[in-house]
Amino acid sequence: MCPTPRDSVGCASVGDRAIVPGSEIRADDALVPSILHVDMDAFFAAVEVLDQPELSGKPVIVGGTGNRGVVASCTYEARAFGVRSAMPTLQARQLCPHAVFVDGHFSRYSEMSRRLHAVLRDVTPLVEPIGLDEAFLDVTGARRLLGGPEQIGHEIRGRVRDELSLGCSVGVGRSKMVAKLASRAAKPVADRAGTRPGVGVYVVGPSEELGFLHPMAVQALWGVGPATTRRLNDLGIRTIGELADVGEDTVIRHFGRSQGRHLAALARGHDPDPVVPDRAAKSIGHEETFRSDIAQMAPLQRHVIRMAESVATTLRENQLAGRTVTVKVKFADFSMVTRSHTVSFALDTAAAMVAVSGALLDAIDVSEGVRLLGVSISGLQANGQAEQLAFSLHRDGQASGDRSGQEGGTENAPEDREVRAACLQTSWQEVSAAVDGIRSRFGRSSVGMAAMVGDQGIEVPGRREAPWGPSADQPED
Repeated sequence: MCPTPRDSVGCASVGDRAIVPGSEIRADDALVPSILHVDMDAFFAAVEVLDQPELSGKPVIVGGTGNRGVVASCTYEARAFGVRSAMPTLQARQLCPHAVFVDGHFSRYSEMSRRLHAVLRDVTPLVEPIGLDEAFLDVTGARRLLGGPEQIGHEIRGRVRDELSLGCSVGVGRSKMVAKLASRAAKPVADRAGTRPGVGVYVVGPSEELGFLHPMAVQALWGVGPATTRRLNDLGIRTIGELADVGEDTVIRHFGRSQGRHLAALARGHDPDPVVPDRAAKSIGHEETFRSDIAQMAPLQRHVIRMAESVATTLRENQLAGRTVTVKVKFADFSMVTRSHTVSFALDTAAAMVAVSGALLDAIDVSEGVRLLGVSISGLQANGQAEQLAFSLHRDGQASGDRSGQEGGTENAPEDREVRAACLQTSWQEVSAAVDGIRSRFGRSSVGMAAMVGDQGIEVPGRREAPWGPSADQPED
């Protein structure tokens, strides 16, 4: 079902049929959930064009503009040449050499994302954000007041256009998976002939689900990555319909009970995952791809301090703390290792995180050269819940002498690492609170650790590089 653009605020048309608020609610479908997936069209690139109108109509590519960068977003004019998100920047330059390459402005996209989600929460409190540029909504309870899901979808598109001056596409279905696939079907299409507008809102009704899903390739299903796709293809299964036809028992025999049942259910259009508003974050992290490989420990430890500061600041801004610190290292040959350590208390200060993450990095051989480095924390909880335990460990560490600095001891020993982190967590809480207060008044570049001071002053946590890789003009590390 392909709706036409809305006609007015109170009424929209679909073909020859007018949609008025409440008209689509029938006794036989009142209990059918109405899940919407709202996905911004070329979000980062569209924001850049909004801020720089002279880029309108041009192939614009946003991301890491350096040789190691990746494409974060691109306009449909660039997509016509085969450019796609997550593509290496070098490949994008080859496909579209006349494109305008723009370093991303993450804070600007975050600002626009907050405005988008404010619009969505005006429709329903049941909003589950997925990244900056998309979200799921359950509008089952809003249908009587605001109309059917098609009408709501058109109203959302209208408000996003009017209030943000940006475009979005909306998919509607009984499940999150179907709604997400439907939003993809609603998007504009770009090829060498030009950009054709999408339908804007695409609705997949209950009776249309299987006809919509079954012609698609199996990799369209959630959780079906390259490895699972290859295994399915080896079995002669290439479409969702073929997967549904083989039957659950056969799928279980090849993939195990849990994954087999999951795949068979998705192939039949069954996705019970509900919309979960304010879904708690599982981890917070920061990682960077360097412009050139780094094979010395000292500069890598300096980057760990910066990243730990970035993560700790984000934790405190969200009134969170965490227990499991992880360091991620990708080498020059693209091989990767991760090292984690879980402490018995929650931490939210950079100094405590550095005590753990620095020790984890110190145990990794970096002589082959590090391409990417990351620090993250998981096991999140509301901060302050474990302060007493950290204080107790602090006192115990002092009482036992804290062997980490003595001959015969090592800061890499887990017990010493834990005591040192506890000492720093306790002693740096007041310092961290003071730093937060200064930054809230004078900006995030007003104060920082010594390791954050560079040629241009204090390198603000998270600002030095965008998540999609280094810029072309970034200085060597």
